[in-house]
Amino acid sequence: FFFLFLPMAYDYGKGPDEGFAFQEDDYAEDQGASGAPSGPSDRPRILLMGLRRSGKSSIRNVVFHKMSPNETLFLESTNNIKKDTISNSSFVQFQVWDFPGQIDFFDPAFDSDVIFGQCEALVFVVDAQDEYVDALTKLNETIKKAFAVNKHIHFEVFIHKVDGLSDDHKIETTREIHQRVKEELEVAALDDVHVSYYLTSIYDHTIFEAFSKVVQKLIRQVGTLESLLNYLNSSSSIDKSFLFDIVSKIYIATDSSPVDMQSYELCSDMIDVVIDVSYIYGTKEGGEARAYDSKSASVIRLNNSTVLYLREVNRFLALVCLIRTENFEKQGLIDYNVHCFKTAIQEVFEVRKKTLEGKR
Repeated sequence: FFFLFLPMAYDYGKGPDEGFAFQEDDYAEDQGASGAPSGPSDRPRILLMGLRRSGKSSIRNVVFHKMSPNETLFLESTNNIKKDTISNSSFVQFQVWDFPGQIDFFDPAFDSDVIFGQCEALVFVVDAQDEYVDALTKLNETIKKAFAVNKHIHFEVFIHKVDGLSDDHKIETTREIHQRVKEELEVAALDDVHVSYYLTSIYDHTIFEAFSKVVQKLIRQVGTLESLLNYLNSSSSIDKSFLFDIVSKIYIATDSSPVDMQSYELCSDMIDVVIDVSYIYGTKEGGEARAYDSKSASVIRLNNSTVLYLREVNRFLALVCLIRTENFEKQGLIDYNVHCFKTAIQEVFEVRKKTLEGKR
């Protein structure tokens, strides 16, 4: 593709990795005598589980710590429970607990109610390049244990490290894992349990798309956001639109049309281009630099008659759209509709805020 970058973001103040409300908690203070984190939280909780060396810590570091995939080769094996708090925006607020593969949840020292009671999603990582019989055994045991405690958990299986597999091997592995889990759950009379499966790798965008699907299930307003994006698309002749969290590059909502991987990759990469170029060239006289602010916007014209269009929604969210060149001639109309979209998003924020305050 031929890229024409038109930066329209000026008054910057901080670097691309500064100022974001991401924090890694002090693990030692949050762990009880059994090693499990203690202390209630009002944020949704995602549990990251799997056997040792399956790739859990690599996923956490690549998605939420912006670590390069090649750097994960030097990560040491996780020996205690790691807990991250993600609070980038009003919508993207949750916790990620990374569990060591050697932990035995059936040990009486572990309180299953504490671990699974406030959990909303359980992500189990299966190494597709290794023998996964033991992994599926632990997966089934974990599902039974978790479902007995909390029947509202979303069970997600990441069939991981598929970058080195052929397409036929990917299909066969997915089919076999799905069939074995299904049979085991039927034997255990757990027909009400729904398990979702994703093919993932940290070396491409599949891990970000998979986590996007997981996080969307935690957002109560995702249906409203999808409706707003559908209305924006129809009123502006937009082909595809994503609402991205710019810190993790997880998209928290998209319109109702199917997600094409190539389109998602282009929109995701555009965020990096905008932030990197803005950080280099968007310097104020005082020397400060901010890669993303209220004036951030960009247009990239591709050589296939497609336009990539990015606009800031708030400090942590960006709207990225794919538009045909002939439909982008009325950019003023699109800009106005995006302004109305941002106003609607803010109203959804306010409603959510009042709802949370009412619960307290």
